[in-house]
Amino acid sequence: MSKPTMSLDEIRENVSRIDKQLLSLLADRRKLSLEVAKSKIQTQKPVRDIEREQALLERLVADGHTHDLDPQYVTKIFHSVIEDSVLYQQAFLQRLANPDNEQPLARVSFLGGKGSYSNLAARNFFARKHTKLAEIQCPSFKEVIEVVESGNADYGVLPIENTSSGSINDVYDQLQHTRLSIVGEITQPIEHCLLTSVDTDVDKINVLYSHPQPHQQCSEFLRSLGNIKQEYCSSTAEAMKVVAELKQPNVAAIGNASSGELYGLKPLKFGIANQQENHTRFIVVARKPIDVTALIPAKTTFIMSTGQTAGSLVECLLVLRTRGINMTKLESRPVLGNPWEEMFYVDVEGNMRTDIMKETLEELTKLTRYIKVLGSYPIENVAPTEIDV
Repeated sequence: MSKPTMSLDEIRENVSRIDKQLLSLLADRRKLSLEVAKSKIQTQKPVRDIEREQALLERLVADGHTHDLDPQYVTKIFHSVIEDSVLYQQAFLQRLANPDNEQPLARVSFLGGKGSYSNLAARNFFARKHTKLAEIQCPSFKEVIEVVESGNADYGVLPIENTSSGSINDVYDQLQHTRLSIVGEITQPIEHCLLTSVDTDVDKINVLYSHPQPHQQCSEFLRSLGNIKQEYCSSTAEAMKVVAELKQPNVAAIGNASSGELYGLKPLKFGIANQQENHTRFIVVARKPIDVTALIPAKTTFIMSTGQTAGSLVECLLVLRTRGINMTKLESRPVLGNPWEEMFYVDVEGNMRTDIMKETLEELTKLTRYIKVLGSYPIENVAPTEIDV
């Protein structure tokens, strides 16, 4: 076997040098994407150009072949680069469209303490906006909303649905009565693991702390543990705090591994969720709605109550289909105090600034007993452009 031409230290030094060059090039590319956004203001072209992205990826894959780079590897890297570019341009255009919202520090309320999934979502969302946070911890979804309504917080972050356990009904029920507007969204990967405060074995665990949602999302793993006592907490952060204080070998929490480090907890088992691709969608609420520029894809959320007659909901949905508006979510919740009456929550891909959305809402108003727009906001989930590799 041939010997390396460089020592390990020399090899690592060269790797570090190349990594620094990559970071510098990525920063240069980001600056250019900002110039692209400025030019699109003049031409009124949308931020995303799927045909351009496909052509770019195909060229990069072909160029990668000349360097013996796997096509999947190349597309995975540049999907991330394109996503960053799109979000960076969207954030820039939204700052121009909403100059009154510009602030270096935002007061943000969320469920639980530091390290809760809502806290991680809040940090990731506002990191994209280059905004520092003053974090306000809340014990319930109701208080997250009330703190914003009272003016003691600028924004609230709320989980709305999960790919494993479905819709989070408590949040939907709170949205029926709030005066707040949805101004943003973020989809956060949820990486559940079993956390303990002392060295132990999985078969010794018989008490498990967490928020009800993680218990539900990890139900198959919990069944495999046999007879185990499930203790519910107001958040995953509270669960981790309790386990850290108990310091018992039979007690564990469900939570994020990096968040567990904040409480001195160690991961005993990773990947315990029912679905490996486990994501939660969070919404961001504020006292005033935002203006979404027509150059970026937007989503509008509204609630409506239809008549108690056969086909009344179908009539409303046909309005969306006729106008070519894509509905991404339909959720029904009982109207408190009105037995057997349902309130429907609807997410559609559309911007309230456009004539088609205005006309659609006008038509739906005629068909419904009650309708209210909860918010129109940028779509933050950048779907990767697909190519044949």
